[in-house]
Amino acid sequence: MILRTIGCVELNSIAWGMHVADEMVKAASVQLVMARPTCPGRYLVVVTGDTGAVQSSVEVGRELAADMAVDWFTIPSVHPDVIPALSATSIIPKINALGVIETCTTASCILAADAAAKAGEVQLIEIRMAAGLGGKAFVTMTGDVGSVKASVEAGIEAVGDAGPVHSHVVIPAPSEELKANLL
Repeated sequence: MILRTIGCVELNSIAWGMHVADEMVKAASVQLVMARPTCPGRYLVVVTGDTGAVQSSVEVGRELAADMAVDWFTIPSVHPDVIPALSATSIIPKINALGVIETCTTASCILAADAAAKAGEVQLIEIRMAAGLGGKAFVTMTGDVGSVKASVEAGIEAVGDAGPVHSHVVIPAPSEELKANLL
């Protein structure tokens, strides 16, 4: 499946998350990419399709979720590294500099990852979503130091007030031991 536009609604209820996922798919011509619980008792719904359909689907999800919606987005022309990073299937032959952006919601982390990937010559390693992280999420990326710095800054800027960004770091020369734990 080639994903061009993705949309997401993150909720603080698993039961309502399932209901919202069902209604989002019924509301517009979209495909469900992901619908699953995350910590701490949140539920993440990601859909894909034409931009207008995704926007409509996300709006229906937001309206239905009401105050249970934690975060949401629509990303037209999502970077191709985002989906493999979400599923931890990125193929990274070598880690140079390492960038990490840690956010307070999964949705804002996906926004940060997309912006970071588009901003510089980096490869996304993984987007880790809230499992065992108290609801937070983080994205890791690699490339040369300058590209990683630019990408981390672009990712932070893309989150804006949606996140917020909890922390971020650029490690110019990570140890071999750390690299082994990332791949």
